[in-house]
Amino acid sequence: MQVKTHMVKRILGWLSRLSWGFGLIFGVAVVVLLADGFRDELGKADVGLVLGNTVHQDGTPSRRLAARLDRTAELYGAGLFPIVITSGGRGREGWYEGTVMRDYLVERGVPAEKIIVDNQGLTTMASALNTRRILQERGLSSVLVVTQYFHVPRSKLALRRVGVPTVYSARARYFESRDLYSIPREVAGYVAYSFKKIPAAADN
Repeated sequence: MQVKTHMVKRILGWLSRLSWGFGLIFGVAVVVLLADGFRDELGKADVGLVLGNTVHQDGTPSRRLAARLDRTAELYGAGLFPIVITSGGRGREGWYEGTVMRDYLVERGVPAEKIIVDNQGLTTMASALNTRRILQERGLSSVLVVTQYFHVPRSKLALRRVGVPTVYSARARYFESRDLYSIPREVAGYVAYSFKKIPAAADN
């Protein structure tokens, strides 16, 4: 009985140390992610890529998405890119995010002819692949991606992994309680994207 009790204690001890170790690694990963996401990396790019998010049932962008679009319009107005790609999918509400995003930007002074709509950006990786194709078709090579601060690192990773040579970034100026859920999810997402198999250009 003593031997069995001793083994149980040893196992519990190892599990406790393993748990503490995992928690420490995860905590460091969160700090690194936030530090990267809060640091805008601005530079003149061939295109600005704004990533989609929720569109309300009445067809208006959520506050989160509007913040991304407002930042995009600001950066376009500052001359950081001459073309904007609005990338998103069709949400549960039935609206194509890319089209709604384009209309919002047009209302804020971005010319419609300067906007490329990508309604097949169902995921961050899909948006990156679609952006790669658009760049290749036009002989372009640099992107400034605009999204939420916690989403910036994975978005940059996706673009770099599909082969975009130069990637800049800017965060939307918006915070909400949902971020507490999104931040740890992004840590897991970043790890998954680090090992994700990337389709060749011909497969895109």
